[in-house]
Amino acid sequence: MSRTTDSAQDFVPFATAALDFHRALNVPAGPLVASRAELDCLHEHLVSLHGLLDAHTARTAAVAEIEGEQLRAARTRVWMAADHVHAAYHAAPHTPGGEPPAREACRVGLPEGAPELTICQRHQRTALLVRRQTTPAELHAPYTGLVQR
Repeated sequence: MSRTTDSAQDFVPFATAALDFHRALNVPAGPLVASRAELDCLHEHLVSLHGLLDAHTARTAAVAEIEGEQLRAARTRVWMAADHVHAAYHAAPHTPGGEPPAREACRVGLPEGAPELTICQRHQRTALLVRRQTTPAELHAPYTGLVQR
């Protein structure tokens, strides 16, 4: 693993290694449905990554416009991934009959009660920030890899 700095505060490589280790130990080969707990953890990880990219975007855009735009696009894509994981969480069976809740149940804000409510609270808090930083067109446009300059 190549590193550009020798900062003792750089924990991102360790987070990446922990994810790789988790996948190797806990996600066996073959068909397997992700559990709601796993999806909740993945969502939390993506929201944290979004926060990290947001901090880097804010600092970088002030001094390097093109790099800042690239980070801004990455931040938006990470949010889109978190949004999809949130939807997958609600699509995963969780009731005794294995039936997912209706899509509108999540929008109400109290789809299932505690502790399942945690993912929706986290998602809604981050969604408020995302709506301030991005336009609806950016959130719904297919990613082409091109960033406006």
